[in-house]
Amino acid sequence: MSNVAIKWLEGGSRLFACQDSRGHVVIAGSPSDENGTDVQANDHQHGAKASDLLLIGLAACAAHDVVTILGRQRQNLTGLRVDVQSRQEPRPPFTFTAIHMHFVLSGDGLDSVKVRRALDLSVNKYCAVAATVRGVAELTHDYEIESRP
Repeated sequence: MSNVAIKWLEGGSRLFACQDSRGHVVIAGSPSDENGTDVQANDHQHGAKASDLLLIGLAACAAHDVVTILGRQRQNLTGLRVDVQSRQEPRPPFTFTAIHMHFVLSGDGLDSVKVRRALDLSVNKYCAVAATVRGVAELTHDYEIESRP
């Protein structure tokens, strides 16, 4: 079981310190004026969008599994990037309707059959975030293996 906590940073902002179950802290939200309206601010004054944190969690969960699975298959994975694109409803609560993950892998002699299998196991069986999101949004993925110059 995971326990997380958030603390409002007050001061008229909509910024929150979010602590994960391991004690790591992420700042989420944005500053606002005395009326609660979001204000233009420097990038360092904004936290991550909560909806983006969901996408980040999904990609990190899937990537963790892929690295683990390919390691067990003795694949020489040297790099992994996951680019995530999403669509949301245009009106509140802005529910995600589609999420696509594009995995970019690099390594010496990666076997595309093993890569495909690792991705399918991660996204469709092991990743808890994917299992949760799948009931709400269409979840798709693809991949490419970068060749070395």
